[in-house]
Amino acid sequence: MELNVDSNNTEIKNLLNRYEDFLTQQVYPLEMEAIYGSFKSTLPKLQELRKKAINEGLFAPHLSPSEGGLGLSLQEFGRISEILGKSPLGHYVFNCQAPDIGNMELMHRFASKELKEKYLSPLQKGEIRSCFAMTEPENAGSNPVHLSTTAVRVGDDYIINGHKWFTSSADGAAFTIVMAVTDPQHPNPYQRASMILVPLDNPGYQFVRNIPIMGDVGEDYMSHAEVKFVDCRVPASNLIGESGQGFALAQERLGPGRIHHCMRWIGICERAIEVMCKRALSRMLDPGRPLAQQQTIQNWIAESVASVKASRLMVLATAKKIDEEGAKAAKEDISTIKFFVSDVLMKTLDRAIQVHGALGITDDTLLSFWYRHERGARIYDGPDEVHKTVLAKRILKQYAAK
Repeated sequence: MELNVDSNNTEIKNLLNRYEDFLTQQVYPLEMEAIYGSFKSTLPKLQELRKKAINEGLFAPHLSPSEGGLGLSLQEFGRISEILGKSPLGHYVFNCQAPDIGNMELMHRFASKELKEKYLSPLQKGEIRSCFAMTEPENAGSNPVHLSTTAVRVGDDYIINGHKWFTSSADGAAFTIVMAVTDPQHPNPYQRASMILVPLDNPGYQFVRNIPIMGDVGEDYMSHAEVKFVDCRVPASNLIGESGQGFALAQERLGPGRIHHCMRWIGICERAIEVMCKRALSRMLDPGRPLAQQQTIQNWIAESVASVKASRLMVLATAKKIDEEGAKAAKEDISTIKFFVSDVLMKTLDRAIQVHGALGITDDTLLSFWYRHERGARIYDGPDEVHKTVLAKRILKQYAAK
């Protein structure tokens, strides 16, 4: 099923409704069990939902029809991603979750035919999961020029040594794509690193732990791992793209990735606004006087809805620019949506929690989960402050030229 339509077309609207119905009827009932119980024990049920998504032609919407997807543009997929973002399980059920979706996009464009057949194809089918190893505990993630992980070429192999963390979803993954320094003496620091695929059954790979996020130790797909590579030997043919291309590939991966994240954040905001409004209408301050009559609550709802509408327009406009001109041309736009939408996300969640009172900080709703796990939105994929600097320098450069 291929969709070559704009986001206001009846066909895409019908598709959005189908995803919404699937989430409401099939996914929402499993959320509390999977998020606050054991994710691994819920996996059989989630796999059944994946089979239903395949049968209904809704699986992996970001892929081309020849790969089993829907052939959506980035704009169109952005609309889908917003719907799926309303549930912590949404993207996982439809096999378009991070970091897998970024690895799929990266390997589709730059991996060898052999790597595509062995790793990309089963990843696209949802038969395996993957992870992405870039961030290091010893180096500032805001300046990825500084990496300690090395990959030394020895004959037909690379030998990798290094320490990574926040290798999201490493628990249960089949392989990782690791960023490692392959040419430490290159005069251009942005051409010193490469991306290399490492199967996680490699004896040189060590899983250290799942990192607790504000006290919550996730598992399987919901985890963030600390890992090590100790004399980890892989074939040189596992190189993604060319040697020294690591930083360029990272930017290719992160451009569309920030669209995915931002639209997912907007979906979270939509769900938070929904539960905030329901709580405001049902919680009585006095008989016949619901919380919704308080002007402060009304202001929070109005401000949240307005901010989400603005965010959606900004993100879809950026997606359109990437579709038409490429990620490089949309560099400043990508930075803008990243820090703007992450701020909207945290403000909206905070308001929703406040409206719920003490209930909001318990695990009886999804709000506390999102508040813990999405605080990282202002850190990963580049701290907000870095993106603000990128945008400000661009603006000042334009004025200086005048």
